[in-house]
Amino acid sequence: MYQKILVPLEHSPTDQTILSHVRRLATHDASTIVLIHVADGFAARNIEQLDLRESEEMRRDRAYLDECVATLMTEGFRAEAVLACGDPAREICAAAERERVDLIAMGTHGHRFLADLIYGSVADAVRHKTMIPVLLVRQAPDAA
Repeated sequence: MYQKILVPLEHSPTDQTILSHVRRLATHDASTIVLIHVADGFAARNIEQLDLRESEEMRRDRAYLDECVATLMTEGFRAEAVLACGDPAREICAAAERERVDLIAMGTHGHRFLADLIYGSVADAVRHKTMIPVLLVRQAPDAA
């Protein structure tokens, strides 16, 4: 059913929550897992316009993605990684189109009301900007 699944990661416990679900889906459907992290610090958001170098944060993000891909591949999954820069929701949707994925699988923190206004919700923005199916899996309260 799903040949390619895009999984946005944010380097938090939520990542393991969504990866647990995606592993089961990918096993069932023999899917390729495409991990993405969107660096959104100053350097990442302005890297092209200001001709900046990759920041230390971006190097750590790349290393984290590479580590996650290596783990998945060791477990027998087909996996690849994308490090994007800029607005997370926009970059996730663009990568989903570019990579021709069948599903975007995202972990969520389960913020509500005021917390969503303060922290924003990338998941909410993604589900409004894309026509690709989006699976949202809430992080367990004890995983925070």
